[in-house]
Amino acid sequence: MAKKNRLKKTAIAIGAAIGKADRTAHKVAKAGVVAKNELEDISKQIDSLKRQLLKTTKRLKKALS
Repeated sequence: MAKKNRLKKTAIAIGAAIGKADRTAHKVAKAGVVAKNELEDISKQIDSLKRQLLKTTKRLKKALS
């Protein structure tokens, strides 16, 4: 009987460790999705600023010539 008890305790410990690892993996996956969306937003802002800079450069060149 003692062996069965020990096996049960070990199985519970292993299950708990797997559950913790699974929860952590889910959190990391969610964080990855959020980071990807934020990077897309930032790249859109950079594109917008780039276009604005090109327009300003053209205006400045016209004004100087």
